[in-house]
Amino acid sequence: MRHYEVTFIVDPTLSKDEIRAIAQNYVNSIEDLGCKIVHVDEMGLRQLAYPIKKKSSGVYYCVEYAMEVPGEIIDAIELALRRDERIIRFLTVALDKFGVKFNEDKRNGLIGKKREEVKEVAAATPMAGKKRRKPEDEEEVLVEEV
Repeated sequence: MRHYEVTFIVDPTLSKDEIRAIAQNYVNSIEDLGCKIVHVDEMGLRQLAYPIKKKSSGVYYCVEYAMEVPGEIIDAIELALRRDERIIRFLTVALDKFGVKFNEDKRNGLIGKKREEVKEVAAATPMAGKKRRKPEDEEEVLVEEV
């Protein structure tokens, strides 16, 4: 099976229910075309790097799917995304074995875990986030020049 990932940005001026309905509509259409949905990731509202269609932010969705025979299915999905005015931008990417492994590890929590462990250790230290004072015996001594 070949794995693909389509990421699309939905117009943020729509209501949350409409945004979720749009994403679910595309997930259902991908399934109807004979693909197996591996994972749907709602990344949420994010700032865009530059304005697109006079919008500076958008709601990101990433849908990972697998299919037996690629070809016209990708064209059909992209055509639907291109025609939808509520979609600001989209990108379809073919995943190789390393991309599939990376996504699996990310879902299982094996990637990005160190950052969480560092935050936990930092939160456990008593002086986390506080300025340290010099001990009283190490105060600066002013020396007058003669």
